Amino acid sequence: MSNVQILKNVLALEAKSIEIAASRLREEDVSLAGELFSDLIENGGHLVFCGVGKSGHIGTKLASTFTSLGLKSFFLHPTEALHGDLGRLSERDAIVFLSKSGTTEEILKIIPYLPMNVTRVIGLLGAIGSEIGKNCGIFFDCSVEKEACINNQAPTTSSTVAIAMGDALAVYFENIVNLSKEGFAKNHPGGFLGKSLSMKVQDLLCKASECSIVTSDKTLKDVVLEMTNKPLGACAVIDADKFTGLIVEGDIRRSLSEYHGHLDTSVTDILNAKPISVTRDTLAFDALKLMEERENPIAVLPVVEKGKFFGFLRLHDLLKAGLSSSKS
Repeated sequence: MSNVQILKNVLALEAKSIEIAASRLREEDVSLAGELFSDLIENGGHLVFCGVGKSGHIGTKLASTFTSLGLKSFFLHPTEALHGDLGRLSERDAIVFLSKSGTTEEILKIIPYLPMNVTRVIGLLGAIGSEIGKNCGIFFDCSVEKEACINNQAPTTSSTVAIAMGDALAVYFENIVNLSKEGFAKNHPGGFLGKSLSMKVQDLLCKASECSIVTSDKTLKDVVLEMTNKPLGACAVIDADKFTGLIVEGDIRRSLSEYHGHLDTSVTDILNAKPISVTRDTLAFDALKLMEERENPIAVLPVVEKGKFFGFLRLHDLLKAGLSSSKS
């Protein structure tokens, strides 16, 4: 058997096992799980995952997934539970047991001490008729015919089915609460999606006090001096507290070329009186697209509201913050 074929066989077996698990889903258990999810949200309960070994690692991952979707979740190691961590549980919580054999000794030891009713116990089990299964009110059959491991020992197929079933329940929960992209972003402020849906121009702009500013009666020399002192790549033209226009480095180069290097050229001759601008409440991601998705990208945007200048938004700062329109 070729090396490539070994990999293909593993993937095929695991994919087939997930399909078989999907065919075994029962409407009754799915409905009960949905009711339990709704109850947890309404009463502020936690969804607790419990397992040992590879099942424990899967439980940790699933707890993280549910938490990211808005349902407070955590992983409870059964051994630690017997030594004090049972105090983290309440009757309002629900617990998910992960076990291939359904006879995991560490889990069986904590069952008599659980504060929640059996109807709040979910089993992701490889043997639903097992001893652990008898103590679950909701079952999801994660049994597999064989492991993909050559010796049929290492958790491979079984762990894949368990994590896939957990992911399916997470998406089911997401549908129940009708989670929007904006809602998801609240729990992911550091990720690309969170930034693109929550970060605004006001979070990244260079304030007016940090920007080059001149009045329209000044000259190109004044602009150059201002932009040298505050090198942001642009200069705002403001008269009587009203934004009059914008001058960027390209305008200066064109002016020096057209006016043969005259530094006494009037600001009014070189300013852009109608530049593209954004407001403080503009989403940073929208501003980025405005700057990047054009024939000649814009490096600096003025932030203006009702004629008042609030500062500059630089393309550099948007990219530094981790935003990129190419990911949309």
